[in-house]
Amino acid sequence: MPSKLVTTFDPSTLETIDAAVYEFVNEELNIYTTTNKGWTKVPVLWLGTERAYQVKHDKELRDKVGKLKLPLITITRASVIRDEWKGSYQSYYPVEQPYGGGSVSITKVINQSKTRNFANADANRYSRGSGSVQPRIYNRKIVYDTITIPKPTYVTCMFEINIRTEYQQQMNDLIPPFVIDQKNVFKIGNTGHAYELFIQDNYGLTNNLAALGQDERTFTAKVQFKVLGYLVGDGKNRENPQITRRENAVEVKISRERVIVGDKRPWAKDDGKYREF
Repeated sequence: MPSKLVTTFDPSTLETIDAAVYEFVNEELNIYTTTNKGWTKVPVLWLGTERAYQVKHDKELRDKVGKLKLPLITITRASVIRDEWKGSYQSYYPVEQPYGGGSVSITKVINQSKTRNFANADANRYSRGSGSVQPRIYNRKIVYDTITIPKPTYVTCMFEINIRTEYQQQMNDLIPPFVIDQKNVFKIGNTGHAYELFIQDNYGLTNNLAALGQDERTFTAKVQFKVLGYLVGDGKNRENPQITRRENAVEVKISRERVIVGDKRPWAKDDGKYREF
């Protein structure tokens, strides 16, 4: 028995792009440095969360007075710019249609169950009363399921990665992973969606070594990421379905008039019974 086709689709949203950037820094770069606890992984913090959540979620990020423990890498999304002239879908897709408006087809698969029903019906019709097994009949009545999703909208997102350390040696350990890769482009993804990330050339190194005050010594660097992504659908604000699944018509039947009104054959014997054509 053929397995039932299950369609799963997670829309690409701004949160999906944010998660892809966070996973790239936290898991793929996976930066370590030397601290008073030895060779340890540098924590990566997303600045979009509330401070109350940060304190409750990971109490090791802050000291007793509430200051963040260094070294630390923080990520924030700085801007989002829509760019309609990139990608595969640059034409206008009208959204006035009730269900397929503003949608594009992503795949087409054979509906095996309904296609088999048409094939069996034709085979039974041709073999009726023959008394022998009929040869296999070529079935032209194939039912396809066409799956559509909202047209992707391409966006360019800029992210700021701030690196803060207490010592120069720690900063020397954290900067090279963002610098030494010559291609300067990475493929990132989340929940099945893929995006392109470009590391910008300016690293914004600063420190407060020249200040002679009582402030704690800090070294900071700001790395910018340019991410080419896309958004699919309006999320919870979308009125039309996120996924539409349609079947094609394989056969057109027009009923005869006498079948509709229940008339008798003009040449049939008048036996008081209505007969089918």
